Amino acid sequence: MCGIVGHVGCIGAQRSREVVMGGLARLEYRGYDSAGIALANDNGIDVIRAVGKLVNLQDAIDAGHPEDALAGIGHTRWATHGRPTVANAHPHSTPDGRFSLVHNGIIENADALRAQLQASGREFSSQTDTEVVVHLIQEAYDCAETPQWDGTIDGADEHTHSVGARLIAAMRQVTARLEGTFTLLVVTSDCPNIIVAARRSSPLVIGLGENENFLGSDVLAFVEHTSRAVEIDQDQIVAVTARGVTVLDQSGQRVPLKEYEVDFTSDRATKGGWPTFMDKEINEQPEGVANTLADRLDSHSRLALDELRISEDVLRSVDKIVMIGCGTASYAGQVARYAIEHWCRIPVEVELSSEFRYRDPVVTEKTLVVAISQSGETMDTIMAIRHAREQGAKVVAIVNTPGSTISRESDAVLLTHAGPEIAVASTKAFTAQVTACFILGLFLSQVRGNKFADEVADYMEKLGEVPGKIQQILDQGETVRQFARTMVDATSVIYLGRHVGFPVALEGALKLKEICYIHAEGFAAGELKHGPIALVDEGQPVIIIVPTPRRPELHNKVLANIQEVRARGARTIVVAEEGDSSVDEFAEIVFRVPQVPTLYAPLLAVVPLQIFACELATAKGLDVDQPRNLAKSVTVE
Repeated sequence: MCGIVGHVGCIGAQRSREVVMGGLARLEYRGYDSAGIALANDNGIDVIRAVGKLVNLQDAIDAGHPEDALAGIGHTRWATHGRPTVANAHPHSTPDGRFSLVHNGIIENADALRAQLQASGREFSSQTDTEVVVHLIQEAYDCAETPQWDGTIDGADEHTHSVGARLIAAMRQVTARLEGTFTLLVVTSDCPNIIVAARRSSPLVIGLGENENFLGSDVLAFVEHTSRAVEIDQDQIVAVTARGVTVLDQSGQRVPLKEYEVDFTSDRATKGGWPTFMDKEINEQPEGVANTLADRLDSHSRLALDELRISEDVLRSVDKIVMIGCGTASYAGQVARYAIEHWCRIPVEVELSSEFRYRDPVVTEKTLVVAISQSGETMDTIMAIRHAREQGAKVVAIVNTPGSTISRESDAVLLTHAGPEIAVASTKAFTAQVTACFILGLFLSQVRGNKFADEVADYMEKLGEVPGKIQQILDQGETVRQFARTMVDATSVIYLGRHVGFPVALEGALKLKEICYIHAEGFAAGELKHGPIALVDEGQPVIIIVPTPRRPELHNKVLANIQEVRARGARTIVVAEEGDSSVDEFAEIVFRVPQVPTLYAPLLAVVPLQIFACELATAKGLDVDQPRNLAKSVTVE
């Protein structure tokens, strides 16, 4: 869950420092417990670290006046091993200062390796698993018995090649001993113009420049400087110089570069005048949904998903769908379940990725697994899809990041095209994921013959109206914001919903927990009398997502739920369809949303709940984008 940046170049004395710090600023959403930078120059490696937000590291750099560098690596941390302290912050270095290393992931056998190193006399200054790795790198590099790598490093002069070959050999030897997940970047004072990196089940991408090259755990690390990126696959090692990138497989053989074009610009990763990234991303939802819908129909008005590289015969044979995801992605899957079962008449299960493989799920070659992840690097989901594929299932990834691990390890990919999401609390990713799931469900109904082409086209046409209706809610958001500011003293909020409103209730409660630090729970409204109503007493805020009155069998039951909690003194806040006057007498305030088909209602109902949480957190004086204890991309299990 940490952010990693690297740069090698020869086009400016402070270029590496500027690139690395700029990249860390764009990746700070991945962790903000501490941060650090290592700048390699002809006189050694300057390492500067600080606890807390990145501004603290910048202050330390300004005070330290590090030398100009030929290469730099940086890290912004979400703590796993050891508390957030300067000693535990990355980069970690060997005692003699010859090697510095940054790491994303968890080394599961770190304790055993540490004990071996301590037995040989090595001393440690931190509690981290990462410090173990940098010691191992130095030990392997200095050992005369380490077999040297005998290939060619692109863009390397004789000295760089000599040092780089030894460092590659050391990295190969060390990574073979490591258990767990990692992305590793290492620099050495023996040759300050090369970075050697490796990855296993943790994100790493390379950026290609002119007389400089970049490394990052996300393309955001370098998208300001280049749109050319290179995928790095599982258990590959990379040597990066200013003028070349060399990628090796586990056996040390060169592999071709897998280059692709980044499809957004760096301004998409800035606030653009909004007070927070979350505000910006809430307001980008009409665009995110519209972009996800774009160019999905062919000239005959049939859904055409060219990127869905699974044969239609296989899709017709599917007898069960399993949606997997974590947090918000899981709730997107829960919304999709109602639609896909209705359209396709296939049983759909929704599983938490973190639990999926541990309960011995029933998965066969006729199971379609749909993996939902904003980053495409969610470790729990990666491990779940690997388990599913081992059982013979086909996997479709719904991700926002091309070239991500989940997209590469799945049988097919459906991109959401929402653009980068920086705020930790997910908003536009949720609506884009639900939209992509609807597209997948309609495509399956078309392939399997459950719906005629004109029916699918009609559903798509109505889905195409959703972005404009989301914009209507955003344009009227001041009502929600004003009410949110009256709730600063709330300590607990209950959310209720039925049918597709139930996962919206869960998502609304999650937003409040994530950024407001308020206890919040979402419940199926029909379960109210089976326990949760015991929580309701005088003044308890209860937010209810009311179904359309065009579904009276649902609508009337939720009205009854509202009256039940009001009878016990609850404050009732209602999300209801425009024109539904039946809720007015039972609600302290009503957040209105436009009419849409029932299955599409979550795409609208969730928006006022996002605005509510964002404004309440702001009113409480909290950091909306970087809530405590959380980070954006959960790349560890």
